[in-house]
This record gives sequence, structure tokens and C-alpha cells, in this order.
Amino acid sequence: MEEELAMLRQLIGQLQELLHNSSPPPPPSPPSSSSSSSSFVVLHNPQHQNRCCCLPLFDDTSSSDVSCDTLMAAGKRPRYLLETVKRSRKQKNQVKSRTEAGDGIMDQELWLEFPQDLFESVLSRLPVATLFQFRSVCRKWNALIDSDSFSKSCTDLPQTIPWFYTITSGGATCIKMGATEPNKNLKISNVNSGQVYDPSSKKWRHPVIPALPKKSIVLPMASAGGLVCFLDIGHRNFYVSNPLTKSFRELPARSFKVWSRVAVGMSLNGNSTSDGYKVLWVGCEGEYEVYDSLRNVWTKRGTIPSNIKLPVLLNFKSQPVAINSTLYFMLTDPEGILSYDMVSGRWRQYIIPCPPHLSDHTLAECGERLMLVGLVSKNAATCVCVWELQKMTLLWKEVDRMPNVWCLEFYGKHVRMNCLGNKGCLMLLSLRSRQMNRLITYNAVTREWAKVPGCTVPRGRKRLWIACGTAFQPSPTARA
Repeated sequence: MEEELAMLRQLIGQLQELLHNSSPPPPPSPPSSSSSSSSFVVLHNPQHQNRCCCLPLFDDTSSSDVSCDTLMAAGKRPRYLLETVKRSRKQKNQVKSRTEAGDGIMDQELWLEFPQDLFESVLSRLPVATLFQFRSVCRKWNALIDSDSFSKSCTDLPQTIPWFYTITSGGATCIKMGATEPNKNLKISNVNSGQVYDPSSKKWRHPVIPALPKKSIVLPMASAGGLVCFLDIGHRNFYVSNPLTKSFRELPARSFKVWSRVAVGMSLNGNSTSDGYKVLWVGCEGEYEVYDSLRNVWTKRGTIPSNIKLPVLLNFKSQPVAINSTLYFMLTDPEGILSYDMVSGRWRQYIIPCPPHLSDHTLAECGERLMLVGLVSKNAATCVCVWELQKMTLLWKEVDRMPNVWCLEFYGKHVRMNCLGNKGCLMLLSLRSRQMNRLITYNAVTREWAKVPGCTVPRGRKRLWIACGTAFQPSPTARA
């Protein structure tokens, strides 16, 4: 017995010396119940055949090590022990190699030399929603949006898919699109917190603009360069804000009040809001004013020239469309289009008859092309159709219509359509009847019709009814 204990002490001392010197383990030998292996040394006590001692020959700091006593007690063979230990050692080496590689990638000295302009160019290409999440990483990233160089990087990129800023009604009543005169039956909830639809992610977002007045109804009327222009329902004040960054400006009071309906358009002076922007309002009697953001004053007060028939019967359900520096308004009598050039200050009128059996029509734009969207009803059939204005003949040519399967759902129903915004060849349409309330988007480039998910209360299930809205380009750098 004493000789066996002495041999055991000697073997343990050799094992400790091997581990201390970090020498590689010996090559594996054929498994045997009485022989040692590269992973375990199994010692048998001749006096106790059912007991054994198992000593590991590898670093015991690995979290994947297997208890030898447990395995031997379960009746496992040494071959299984060898395979298990080899697999654990391989996994450990893989983790170690990945850790060493990761330490090199995240080296602070390496990232300090990363070019700032390239860094801004990469971030400017991120989706807008992701970019705003990254602002919370550090103060430097949070302040990056306010830098002129980052703003230029965003301006040089092509425009992204537009978002839609909307406000909601209580559900029992709704507001007529474009009508900005007070309505006693109007009930609008959450007037100070718009509901924004992001078509790229097909999600509704709920931004809050704290600077907007809380006790009056404020309607989104137009947009340009990431900014949205608001007008209170009493025609007293105009506001311009970026719904994403909360940048806000209250426009100065106008030179004279107009209590009738007004149409509002907006355009940029250049490629971004840093070059300034202009806001135009025009009333039924032909009076109009233009606001200049660089001078912060209302200019070009006047009336529409006499060569244009007055009174101007504008289609207030159709929002004005901006193409470059020109705004286009829809006329009802005579049928056609009224345009105003923000740079030259010139008005023009085009007499263009509308397609037959048309109702609830609105102007749209796509790549400097004027489009027309409306409901065509004949007998009991109703469908949404799209036309393009032919520049040579000044006539509307039908280019697309809603899928027949969808149109069949409108059969025999009194359907009304409202356009909740159009920009960059994408438009959001609201289709309503007593039995239906549906939102759809239409892409004039891909000619794709898509259903929009319902808008619900944040962290709730109550569905909100969209009252009115406008499209805008999401921009993290636009400043009011």
C-alpha cells in the first residue's frame, strides 16, 4: 500500500510539473482501462476494482471541462472521455481566437485614426430611424447631426422614401381634406402629437412637437426638405417644424387676415433648408402672400393678375404639388391647373378637362411629372385610377388603376377618397365608407399598391382614425 501511495505522489508531482511548464500533452494512446491517455490518467486501485482516480491533463479553467468522476460513475468508456476532452479543447481554442481577433478590431487607437468624413458618410446612409437610435451611443454622435459637414453628406444623397405626418380624429367625425375653416362638428384628438407612418418599415411612429399650441387645432398643410408647415384652423398663425428633431419656428403675423379657405404650398430655395425656403398661401379672392425664411418676413403681397379668371375656385381637397420652384394647384371651375413660380413670381393657368365620372381627385407628382389620382364611379362600380398629364396635348392619360380584386370590395358602396400626402412618387390614400376605413399606398414608379396597417394608440389597442396629413422627406438635419 505504501508503494502505491508513493507512486501516486510521484505521478501527481510529474503532472504538476508538466502543467507548470505549459508543455503540450503527449499524443493520445489507445484507450485502456489501466493505461494513461493524453486527456486523462486513469489509476485503478487493485484492492477496489469499482473505484478509480481520474486526473485531467489540460487547463482546468475551461468552462467546458467535463467531470471525470461523473463520467466514470456513469459507466462511460475512456474513448468517450478522449473525444469529449478533444471537443472541449477545440471549442476553447476557437473562443480564444475569436476573442483575440475581437480585441484587435475594437482597438481604440485604430478607430481614432478612422477618417471623420468617411465616418459621416457611412452614418448618413443609415435608415433615419436607426440613425436616431445611434444618437444615444455618445455625445459625439448626438452632436454629429448639428454639424454642417454631416448635413452636406445627407444633402448629397438621393432622397429617401417619404414619411407621412398625420393627425387623427375621434372616429365619429372627420375633417374634410383641405378645408381649413372652423367646423363645429370637428373632433380631433391628439392634435399636438402627430402620427407618422414610415412606409419602409411599415410602422407608425408617434412623435411629439412640444412647441405647437396645445389648445388649438393645428393642421399639416405642406412640406419641403424635411420640414412640415402647419396652420391653425382659425388662420391666425403659421408654424414650421421638423417632426423628427423638434426644430421649430413660428412665422410672423401676416399683413392681413383671410377668413375663407386657403391653399398652402412650400418649396426650397436650393437643395437643403440651409439655403432657405418659401411658404405661399392663396385665397379664393386671389389674394396671396409669400414667406421668405432667410428674411423672416412675408413678401410679395398681392392678388392674382387679371388674365386669370376670378374668383379662383381651388380644389381644396387636392394639396398643392411642388416641382422644383413651381407650385401647382388644382382648379374646379374652370377645370385645370393654376401654377406659381416661387422665383419669378409668375402665375399661369392651364385649362385641362378632367376624365369623365371622376370624383375626389387630387394632384400628385413623380419625377417632375404631374399625376392625377381619383375615384371613377360608373353604375355601382368604383375604382381608384391614376393619370399622367401629357405635356404636348395637355390631356390626362390613364396609366394605372387599383387591382380589380380590391375594386370589387367597393361595389355598391358609397366610397370617399382623400389623399393624405404625396412626395417622391409615393402617395397615401384614405378610402372610407360606412362599412370600411382603409389606408393604402401607391408607388407611381413600381406601380405597386400596398395596404397600410391600422394606426393604434401608443402602447394600446385602440385604433385611431386618420383625419388629414401631408408627406415629408425624413431629414435629421433640416432646420426650421
